[in-house]
Amino acid sequence: MMRGELLCWDGRRIRLPDAVEWRFQYGYGTPCDSFQITCLWEPDSGNDLAEAVSFTAEENGERLFTGVVDECERGWDTAGGTLTVAGRGMAARLLDNEALGADYQVATVEDILRDHVAPYGIEIVRGAELPPVPGFSVDAGSSEWQVVYEFCRYYGGIAPRFDRLGRLVLAPWEEGRRLVLGADAAVTSFRLREQRYGVLSEVLVRDRTTEEVQRVADEDFLRRGGRCRRVLTMPGKSSYQAMRYSGAYQLARAREELRQAELELPEAFAAWPGELVELNLAKGTGRGLWRVRESVCGLKAAGTYTRLTLGEP
Repeated sequence: MMRGELLCWDGRRIRLPDAVEWRFQYGYGTPCDSFQITCLWEPDSGNDLAEAVSFTAEENGERLFTGVVDECERGWDTAGGTLTVAGRGMAARLLDNEALGADYQVATVEDILRDHVAPYGIEIVRGAELPPVPGFSVDAGSSEWQVVYEFCRYYGGIAPRFDRLGRLVLAPWEEGRRLVLGADAAVTSFRLREQRYGVLSEVLVRDRTTEEVQRVADEDFLRRGGRCRRVLTMPGKSSYQAMRYSGAYQLARAREELRQAELELPEAFAAWPGELVELNLAKGTGRGLWRVRESVCGLKAAGTYTRLTLGEP
């Protein structure tokens, strides 16, 4: 049985009644994870839910979600009273806070975590060495999440993400667990989308001061007839490495839209973002190896489900 618990700002904990409907959305990057849970509720129970700041969900002793509370709603109708709590994952703390503009002579991962993560009380799991970045700049108006994401993804090739315990994970994807869906898999729906629009074939990265231009190309997409170029202007005196990283990053983000699959299974928590899925469905469409980009798990009147969005591995 799903168990939800609220933590108030003063340390009090509120155990939620049994849930009659819930939905958890897990992904990586933006938008961040989110949740919504609805419980039966007595209108005169007296708990001051407006004081709740964080939420956890567990089932059979396993943590399924850790996040912040955005909204609590209580009410009743002829069917009885209900309570609905909604919110986001711990990445919300970095998304909601604006970073101070800054220029680092040489930025290390320790600098980034100290200045842009530690102030928000977020636990960190590190599993990769990220290189120091000369001339790293934080633009005014950027969120703290943008600073962390750009440092890790642009320059280290690591997609930062939050796990179900609410920890910031700086590590490559684990390749161990793989969900295999064969001809007898209970897949209730499937969609395969192949989209060329918006996918970039090359990026020209221009230094504003020196007018130097670096070309970064997706040779595979060019060979397949792709013709979509973008010109990216960098701040003055950008390093060769920073220019190359930025171009490669733009190509990689655009390529994520090239080929995607969506499927639904009649069970909850079938797979998590970053895990591999091997498709060998009876109808043959979409066979091969995929990586989970988003997992939406829920309980509704018809029962539990997992809806997966898959991308290139």
